[in-house]
Amino acid sequence: MDLQLKDKVVIVTGGAKGIGEGIVRVLAKEGAIPVIIGRNEQDNLKTVNAILAEGGKVFQVAAELTKPADTAKAVEAVLAEFGRIDGLVNNAGVNDGIGLENGSYEGFVESLHKNLIHYYLMAHHALPALKASKGSIVNIGSKVASTGQGGTSAYAASNGGRNALTREWAVELLPYEIRVNAVIVAECYTPLYQNWINSIPNSEEKLASIKAKIPFGQRMTTAEEIANATVFLLSNAASGHTTGQLVHVDGGYVHLDRSISPA
Repeated sequence: MDLQLKDKVVIVTGGAKGIGEGIVRVLAKEGAIPVIIGRNEQDNLKTVNAILAEGGKVFQVAAELTKPADTAKAVEAVLAEFGRIDGLVNNAGVNDGIGLENGSYEGFVESLHKNLIHYYLMAHHALPALKASKGSIVNIGSKVASTGQGGTSAYAASNGGRNALTREWAVELLPYEIRVNAVIVAECYTPLYQNWINSIPNSEEKLASIKAKIPFGQRMTTAEEIANATVFLLSNAASGHTTGQLVHVDGGYVHLDRSISPA
């Protein structure tokens, strides 16, 4: 299928590692120009150099997205380089464990900046360019908004906000033919996930128990699977009527009965 993404400029926040890197790599393979926005320039350049070595096109901007001024500067840098923005993937964030019982006002607000507020600010600053290109937005979200997890109030609230903003923006941006969708992740194996598993006693047994509860194949979702869905939603292949959708790419984790035994 021709996704018609050649030379389309697509911002991916947190695009240097994990799910973001997967999205950047799939975009590059489709001939798009992914733009990595991330705080660590060294990490950004590592992914940039890998994609350039494979013959792809890519760009990066170092920015600390918890600082509102950096979101504006990041968008300005992209426009200075390319003069256009065709898509935005809001992806950066971290499940930082700011809970109700053991959290604080300061920690809760800080987590909202890490996980939600820059979603709004990136879309706000990119909007004039997206209106000009009739571009697309994809927000990456988490199952935690629907299932809860325990001990992570701020991250759960942020993901509920991501879902709500997806629906709200889909309505607000209808007149400009800008589609807005979300890809919802459950158990996806990334470097951050690996770090979390490694921090748990009996980590191998814990990982095996998690995989056993994933209905489709009893395995983790891959970053590439998240990326494939995201890139499709960005593309003209989804341009017919796909907007305002929360697409769960999770092996049935949220909506299927996790007591189902493997065949």
